Amino acid sequence: MVANETHGKFEDILADAKPELRQVCESLRGQIASLHKGFVEVVWPKQKTASFGVGPKKMSEHYAYIAVYSTHVNLGFYHGASLADPKGLLEGIGKGLRHVKFRDVSSAKDAAVIGLLRQAIAERKLHVVGA
Repeated sequence: MVANETHGKFEDILADAKPELRQVCESLRGQIASLHKGFVEVVWPKQKTASFGVGPKKMSEHYAYIAVYSTHVNLGFYHGASLADPKGLLEGIGKGLRHVKFRDVSSAKDAAVIGLLRQAIAERKLHVVGA
């Protein structure tokens, strides 16, 4: 993992989160780490968001973000509109962004979520890195 600590650390977005939402965040980040060795992480503490990608540029090199809210956590996908979503987990109607809401850690471990992450990582690696 490459961390851009000029913005903040992952722990910063967890500081005010409810314990069950901290677990969701940690689980999602762990899944990203297991699927993408050497991922780049940029954290924006004021927005309570951590973003993940193949490089530091948010919209062109990042594939996903974790955003903490008072009642749930979003796992967002910057290019989510192009992902295959057979279980219909993705929410959103915009041109590109989509997200999945989580309220507990068990739903964050769903195989369909891992499938979405795999697709998003592969798409950014292919688009940006060409590998």
